[in-house]
This record gives sequence, C-alpha cells and structure tokens, in this order.
Amino acid sequence: MVYQFPHKTGQYIVEIIEEKGDQLLVKVLAVLKHPRQGDLHNPNEVENVFFHERKALSQFEKRYTTAQFLKAYQSEVPNYIDSLKQSLYELEEKMKQRNNAYSLQALKCIEQLKVDYEQQYKTNF
Repeated sequence: MVYQFPHKTGQYIVEIIEEKGDQLLVKVLAVLKHPRQGDLHNPNEVENVFFHERKALSQFEKRYTTAQFLKAYQSEVPNYIDSLKQSLYELEEKMKQRNNAYSLQALKCIEQLKVDYEQQYKTNF
C-alpha cells in the first residue's frame, strides 16, 4: 500500500518499509508537491531572513514518521522523475504569476534546482 506523506512544505508518495513501535520508516516513490523555497518560519519574506534553497526528497530516500501523517494514496504512482519535473514546473509557474520579491528569489532557487536535478538524475529539466 502507498501513502501521501507531507514533509516540511513538500508532499510525497511513499511506501512503508519498516515499523519500529510507533515509528514507520517510509521510502519516497514520487513527488506530489515540491517544497517551497525560502525561510519556513517567515514565508514569503526575503528581507532579513536566510532564503533557503529547498530540494525535494530524493527517489527512494527514507524518513521516519508516524501513522498520523500518512494518508492512503489511491491513484497510480507516477514515475519519480516525471513527478519531480511536474511538481517543480507547477511551483515555477506559481512563482512567475506572483511577480514579487519573494517569487523572484524563489525563481532563482528553482533555476539552480534544475541544474542540480539534471546532474543528480541525468535528465533535462
């Protein structure tokens, strides 16, 4: 069975691979929503904050969580790289539409993420 798993500001499709008490070890299969860029504690801010470049969890990356954060995923699981591209393009389009200081900084991060992902996954973004 596969699940939706929120991690920071991203959303992933995962499967449980191990249980230790109330802790579940999950493995990332696909990306539903790419993490937001910037400071999580000061969303949409660029002044006087450290603006973080945030990557999506990698294919097959593992994380511990609890059952309360997992929600059954009923649809077909997409290919990881295709889902990563789609989620990044959706975030990029959203930032292009905003056209403010935050979105301009986020777009710079997204451009660098494309370069990083191309090297990591050996595909064009």
